[in-house]
Amino acid sequence: MMAAISASEAGWNVTLIEKNEKLGKKLFITGKGRCNVTNDCEASVFFDNVVSNPKFMYSAYYSFDNNMVMDMLESLGCRLKVERGNRVFPVSDHSSDIIRTLENKLKSEHVKVLLNKTLNDIVVREGKVTGAVVDGKTLECDRLILATGGKSYPQTGSDGKVFDILKSLGHSLTFVKPALVPLTVKDEWVYNLQGLALKNVAFTLEGPKQKTIFSDQGEMLFTHFGISGPLILSASSLYSKKAFGQECMGYIDLKPALTPEMLDKRLLRDFESNNNKALKNSLDALLPKALIPVVIELSGNDPFKQVNLVTSAERERLRGILKKLPLHITGTRGFSEAIITQGGINVKEVDPSTMGSKLIEGLYLTGEMLDLDAYTGGFNLQIAWSTGHLAGIS
Repeated sequence: MMAAISASEAGWNVTLIEKNEKLGKKLFITGKGRCNVTNDCEASVFFDNVVSNPKFMYSAYYSFDNNMVMDMLESLGCRLKVERGNRVFPVSDHSSDIIRTLENKLKSEHVKVLLNKTLNDIVVREGKVTGAVVDGKTLECDRLILATGGKSYPQTGSDGKVFDILKSLGHSLTFVKPALVPLTVKDEWVYNLQGLALKNVAFTLEGPKQKTIFSDQGEMLFTHFGISGPLILSASSLYSKKAFGQECMGYIDLKPALTPEMLDKRLLRDFESNNNKALKNSLDALLPKALIPVVIELSGNDPFKQVNLVTSAERERLRGILKKLPLHITGTRGFSEAIITQGGINVKEVDPSTMGSKLIEGLYLTGEMLDLDAYTGGFNLQIAWSTGHLAGIS
């Protein structure tokens, strides 16, 4: 939609070919249906949040940055608001308002929209695009912009089939993997905690050679297969990038605000106020109830031991688990649960100043189909707006 609007504003006669029965199907589900449009941050923060090939994004971002996206939507009548983490949403909290705004703009720009149409092939003559084969019929064109997404949420139409067409035309694909996706673990105690959410915890991910590949604080969730939540989704992007398919260790710091010394004093205070109670009944103020037996078992302590008899060595073991609760990470969930796709068309084959293919004249590639991805917070949609706009004006 962004590419079609920009191309039309630049004076082209534009036809938008949509696989689904309506426009913006994937946009509709972003941000849990609220649509995290972009992030109201400085340029340097945007580039810090792009996981793959941030430098490739320079031209696209500076030609249509987050402020320009916000200005455009607001000028078209869609009011926006900024929330925690500088995340930008429509004031209404409805992604349908963003879609409607873009649809109205397409209408005013006289863009012809064809729904329920599938791209079967691209016609190339003497190294130049001359047409698109759509449902068996060739539509002639001077330029063709592809904005078909990666492989995540295939039910929205992004099934990766366009990758096969591009490979047949000489483009190459970097390894395509799910990213911003829940992680699977083999520790059985995790499955029993299904539904338990943790706030203000730290999560560290170590690669196969015990090298830290991710460490941050935030919120996470235990599930029937492993772990999820904002903190884990961010970690998954670096797992997919640096350790995909390999078993890794993850560690949860349940009390990141407390140093080991402060935590020890806290434990002593809790033990004092539960003087004659068993260890398993003395940690209610410190931990969620479901987590207490897990922490005690992993620390190797006796849950029935009276706290006034717990030794300093036993307390140290308990403290060790509270600061470094271990998890055996086995992999990720699939594309159907991944917010984005990591990998895609090799960016070395695309001109970053136009989004044009370096191999085929008149072909432009945008968004998630390229080897570009970022953390959550509106950064992936900003990649879509920026690359779509640059392809359109080019």
